[in-house]
Amino acid sequence: MDYNLLKTQAQAKQANLVTVRRDLHQIPEFGLDLPNTLARVLKEVGHLGEVTLGKDMTAAAVLIKGSQPGPTVLLRADMDALAVNEDTGLPFSSTNGYMHACGHDLHMAIGVGAAQLIAENKDQLKGNVVMFFQPGEEGHDGAGVMLSQDMHLVSGEKPIAAYGIHVFSMDDPGVFSSRKGTMMASAGDVIVTLRGKGGHGSMPWNAVDPITGLIEILSSIQSYIIKHFDALDPIVLNVGWIKAGNDHTTNIVPEVASFGATVRSFSKQGYEDTRTKLPAFIKNVAAAFGLEAEIEFSPATKVLVNNHAAIDRVERMVETVFGEGRYENMEQPIPGGEDMASILEEIPGAFVFLSAADPSIPMEKRQANHSNKAVFDDSVLADGATMLAALAFDTLDEAAGK
Repeated sequence: MDYNLLKTQAQAKQANLVTVRRDLHQIPEFGLDLPNTLARVLKEVGHLGEVTLGKDMTAAAVLIKGSQPGPTVLLRADMDALAVNEDTGLPFSSTNGYMHACGHDLHMAIGVGAAQLIAENKDQLKGNVVMFFQPGEEGHDGAGVMLSQDMHLVSGEKPIAAYGIHVFSMDDPGVFSSRKGTMMASAGDVIVTLRGKGGHGSMPWNAVDPITGLIEILSSIQSYIIKHFDALDPIVLNVGWIKAGNDHTTNIVPEVASFGATVRSFSKQGYEDTRTKLPAFIKNVAAAFGLEAEIEFSPATKVLVNNHAAIDRVERMVETVFGEGRYENMEQPIPGGEDMASILEEIPGAFVFLSAADPSIPMEKRQANHSNKAVFDDSVLADGATMLAALAFDTLDEAAGK
């Protein structure tokens, strides 16, 4: 494959990819049901190959067949937004209470561009490419649902490799980064509900106050983690919300108090340990205050592990296509979670970060992914599309040469 030609073709698509990205940015949808989003994506790629739609969810696998026989490569783009009210001031801001605050609008535009590049050059494609347009990355296990429906098998065989790109809004645009092995954490939630006995605030001894027990649990849980979890296999537990009583009355002891926390680990065992160790601690503290404790863990995303050979390919292709200085090796994994991990557990491959901050915004004023003020730079779209397409071509070229 002539990668200079591929890059030139992608740059010619840049203006349209910006339009696609901004159209998608204005119609964000949440969870597994994204009808308007998928319709806009399929307007661009539905004619490029065989389209398989998901069952009881909005997902699509677009199969692009090469002119030459060979194996299959999977490329993934997630589509769902977050439930936050946008406050970027952009002329194409969303107004419906949802926002592409994690850059999934860019992921879709990059996926659209990659699909178009592959289809236009399928005379040089030695096999097949499955484009995965996935809903529900933000806590709905969309990747797992698509896999459970065998959407990765639409070519008739299991892909030999899978790749995905994720943009970030803090660093200057255009740098690809990744690492071999563990890259991102397992991520799940725990919700704890404490039940006591309500009463009058003037006579707390006649009640069983769940707030007091909740405060004790939260003030000591980090110390418990330090003493009972392996420092070489750490977990992160961060409380995101607390609920008790109401903000209208101060003289009532509530019957119920609760909190929710995110739990992160870089190993499957670490997350499983939280499910066995934390409930005993919480229930024992609650019992000391005369409280009953209900503890509910959500299913967790898997630990994201990159294939070593796939990362070697990523690094080599970045240098081949874009030259030196465009790839950085991550020294440490990050505790964010990603359900691309489910795909990479099933299919060897790589997940790659692409820096996409708006360079006109000073570093100290940039907002991170998931902020309702996060701004991403459109300039990375063509390069992201080139990279995904190049990885597919190179993987299939190598397989054909064996």
